[in-house]
Amino acid sequence: MSIAQTPGFSVGGHTKYRFTSTTFPADSLFRDLAGSSAEDVGLDARLNLGWSTAGWDVLAHAQFGAFDGDTVAFTRGLGDERRVLLPRLPGDERRWLDLTHVITDKGERAAVARLDRASFGYTGRDGAVRFGRQAITWGNGLIFNTVMDIFNPFDPAAIDKEYKSGDDLLYGQYLRGNGDDLQGVIVVRRAPSGGALEADRSSFAAKYRGLVGDAEYDLLIARHFADTLAGGGASRGIGGALWRGDLLVTHTRTGETVVSAVTSLSHSFSWAGRSLSAVAEYYFNGFGQRDARYGPADVAANRGLAERLSRGELFSLGRHYLGLSALIEITPLWALTPNLFANLGDPSALVQLAAQADLGDSMRLLGAVNVPVGEPGTEYGGIDAGRPARQLSSGPGVFVQFAWYF
Repeated sequence: MSIAQTPGFSVGGHTKYRFTSTTFPADSLFRDLAGSSAEDVGLDARLNLGWSTAGWDVLAHAQFGAFDGDTVAFTRGLGDERRVLLPRLPGDERRWLDLTHVITDKGERAAVARLDRASFGYTGRDGAVRFGRQAITWGNGLIFNTVMDIFNPFDPAAIDKEYKSGDDLLYGQYLRGNGDDLQGVIVVRRAPSGGALEADRSSFAAKYRGLVGDAEYDLLIARHFADTLAGGGASRGIGGALWRGDLLVTHTRTGETVVSAVTSLSHSFSWAGRSLSAVAEYYFNGFGQRDARYGPADVAANRGLAERLSRGELFSLGRHYLGLSALIEITPLWALTPNLFANLGDPSALVQLAAQADLGDSMRLLGAVNVPVGEPGTEYGGIDAGRPARQLSSGPGVFVQFAWYF
């Protein structure tokens, strides 16, 4: 939504205020650091500026985040191995341009200012090209979207998925007359903490999307952090449902060949007079732990998994997962979304009930309750903290967010 718009200029954005509360079991390391629960508040303000003329356009999205609470404080001193499992503040350590400034990070408070989008491009009849900080989304995963969406995918359990983090890249798209298209991406990165530009940390990827009858398919080839990736995906209607799937083969720089895959069925229908959309998805994480040992030292020993966790490309520690989700329209302005994220190898799960209510043309209320289920030592029940009788575990938690758009 825009509050100021001329034929070539637009202004919009939002402010989001959120509150989270997470409880900790008696054997949780977090309980030792923060007490029986952690309460946090946060502000996310975003200003979106755009200008366009004759096919050319420029985008700049400024973002400001402020955080206050127990989690800000106790996660600061967890150490590098545990911090891989619990990332804190957004940053540009690996990106080409450092467009993030940490204003403060002391005690229970932290504040960050950054440019999440800063790009210019041209769109013509047969294609488009864009350079700068931007976000792209590839792949067919609906819940576990990390197979072919290799650039800043969302955490499956994230509640607010309105904006992906941007990367510094050159993007091009060519549209064929038959409806197919070819996309290419070059992502330039530095060594961590502002080092030199390095080809082995950059990405070069191409994806072809084609149509065959009533089905779509995708073909992907990429050089990503010195690994070679090749994959394919497809989607098509089956009866009244829609099937989607992706398969990705990664040949790592150490000579290992790793296969990951995701497949799902989704269906929309009416039930009890209400609109309902349901998804069932299976995910195989080829980089996951084979022995269901998820302690920080165990994860660090799995180099492929640890690197992808630290880069924000993976969020799952095991290998076999089931995801279930439904969108239930209670009223045209209020919807419930029950979710289940299950590690089939433990077994353990995260049960989530999210709700969204539109309070008007420019206001939205978003909330969720998260309940982890599992025995100590499992992914969702609490992984080994590397200390005697202590787990990196959380109990039930709540998330509430009020958003105002302009």
